[in-house]
Amino acid sequence: MTDVPYDPDLETAHGVADWPYGRSAFALARPDTLPDGRPWPRLHVLTVASGDAPRLADSIASVARQDYPECRHDVVPPGLTSPAAILADDGVDFVLVLRAGDLLAPGALAALVLDAVLSGADAVAGLRVLFDDAVTGLDLPSSAGDDAAPDAVFTGGEVLWRRAALGMLGSFDPVDAEWTARAWSAAVRTEAGVTRIGRPVLLQRERTIHTTDSSPSASSPPPSAGEGGPRVSEGRERGAPYPAPSRPSPPLLRRVPSPAKWGGKSGAASLSIASLTGTGHAGGAGIAHRRIGEALRLAGHRVAEFVLADESPPAAAEWTDAFPVAEAAIRAGDHDLVLAGNLHGATRSLAIAGRLAAERPVALVLHDLFPLTGRCAHPRGCARIETVGCDAACPTPDEYPQLGRHRIAGAQAGKRAVLARRDGPILLANSAWTASRARALAPPGAVVAPLALAFPTSVFRPRDRSALRRRLGLPADDLLILVSAVVLDGPDKNVGDLADALRRVAGPGVGFVAIGRLDHPARLALPNLFAPGLIADEAHLAAWYGACDLHVTASRLETLGQTPIEAGLCGTPTLAYRTAGLTSSVIDGVSGRLVPVEPGALGDALVELVADRPALARLGAFARIALESRFSPASCASSLDRVFRERGLLPPDGGRLRFAPALLGHFPFAAIPAAAATGLVAAPSNPLVRGLRRAKQRLLGRRLPPWARRGLYWAVRLRSLGGAR
Repeated sequence: MTDVPYDPDLETAHGVADWPYGRSAFALARPDTLPDGRPWPRLHVLTVASGDAPRLADSIASVARQDYPECRHDVVPPGLTSPAAILADDGVDFVLVLRAGDLLAPGALAALVLDAVLSGADAVAGLRVLFDDAVTGLDLPSSAGDDAAPDAVFTGGEVLWRRAALGMLGSFDPVDAEWTARAWSAAVRTEAGVTRIGRPVLLQRERTIHTTDSSPSASSPPPSAGEGGPRVSEGRERGAPYPAPSRPSPPLLRRVPSPAKWGGKSGAASLSIASLTGTGHAGGAGIAHRRIGEALRLAGHRVAEFVLADESPPAAAEWTDAFPVAEAAIRAGDHDLVLAGNLHGATRSLAIAGRLAAERPVALVLHDLFPLTGRCAHPRGCARIETVGCDAACPTPDEYPQLGRHRIAGAQAGKRAVLARRDGPILLANSAWTASRARALAPPGAVVAPLALAFPTSVFRPRDRSALRRRLGLPADDLLILVSAVVLDGPDKNVGDLADALRRVAGPGVGFVAIGRLDHPARLALPNLFAPGLIADEAHLAAWYGACDLHVTASRLETLGQTPIEAGLCGTPTLAYRTAGLTSSVIDGVSGRLVPVEPGALGDALVELVADRPALARLGAFARIALESRFSPASCASSLDRVFRERGLLPPDGGRLRFAPALLGHFPFAAIPAAAATGLVAAPSNPLVRGLRRAKQRLLGRRLPPWARRGLYWAVRLRSLGGAR
């Protein structure tokens, strides 16, 4: 292969910094074995091309830099390709067919393989980045298998195939340009099926999709002829430098018309969506709802925000279920869908969702279980809800979201009436546990659909831990344990169990970080404790996550649990109870450890993990790989796209799911990263307010009795009247 000048604009064009030749972004090393200790599967990356194929060296370099030593990359001329030999090779577990000139994205192979191992799927696909002089869009193969798309031909380099399944997916022919689409459609219908991960795995120059100028010639000689055939690379020794392939100059290719840029109605169907919340985007549920909206925008949909508290204050929520201004604005916008969630900060009913659903589809995001209960966000262990239903015997009517006892039964009946209607809201469940509870508590006929929440995976990412500790003033060598919540000692965070477990490992060489509001600091009195309080900036929060070795939660009532995912994306595993939505946010043995809800179980596991730093490092590395694939903005939009198509909001045969170029900025290797969000939580209260809050909690606990609620309501009303005058 001849050395020629390298195109310096390559990285700028495909949007991934310094790839595949320069210094890539900081990343955790891939563990030597799979989470269960087995060896990593053996891969065969096959490129059918002549030795002088345009940009072949770029493709080879992108495979060599994958940090996947178990990969063999063969570049084979078409005349020497033997599909039968590939299918019969028992020394290979998975196959990926890569065209000459296409690049694997950083970390693509480890991400595809880990998902294949965890899911057992016959085929795993990731995002394809299309670029020309710059990134023009990203796309993902259809979950329905209908990938006929003349403006975005499916060439297959974004799909990892299980070798043992290839023979059952039709005639395997890597030279046939249409084989990939047929095999993908066949795999969709198999028992093992397909999965899609929401991170880039392939970078493809858009102008080469249709051209035949770079097609390999059957008469071309092999690119390298050594003993054993035209093998180019078989991976590298761990710790050895990456090979530096020759760098050919870009060929002159026949330019073809570019497809419509992704986003909006051009090139893909899109929806107009009204995002409706009770109190906006502050707090855990508000943050989650904002991120869902951002994911939908990246998928080309138009999203308008509506906040009920702008019309009626939260103090009036118990007595308010009409919002004429918001409802009129949504009607005037002629939206295709209302995406509602976290409404109970402004109303204790679903009346507004019912009225809107009579005119257009409504989807309710189950950030909690409030839409299914008489008044509470989490029924905890209350058995009444599944036996006699919610009523005046509710044990917690004065806890947020409060409601008068005499109104609880009617409130639940009203919600059930809304959900039971033929045009009732779709319930979007953010975890398998939430979906199970929704099906158990919702009236017959209510539609429950899965939803993957979105996280900014370019902000929450691993960084150099030593550098983070120097920046934050943390001890360099201590093992640091993180606890995090908006209200650390909130009623559902089980702070007693948490403190007991942490005290078991307190001592020299162990430190603690507590992020969030702590109303009663004595409950978490620990030596070597660092308490930065509430953090309102995503980037600053990610730095604290990444500086720690382990995240611990004792919560038992999460519909998902966002902090384990944020921590895991930063390379910090989580220890938690095996309960509720935490069974989805913590992948046991992969992104952390789950223990039974039993006395002492959390402390026992914590003692074990603190004594095994290599195990923590392994879990942290796997957490980043697995959670990035499952909880990126693309994963979120993909899960909603399936709901939209199944419910008839979009055509069922929509083909590939397309995204705006800005989506690439949500991954850590992007040359232009997406901006981190701020204003995640309200500013810390002043000392007077904190003192009043503690005094109130000493007298009343976290309850707010009816007389106090009425007093707040009238105070707000009088203040608003005074302002009007």
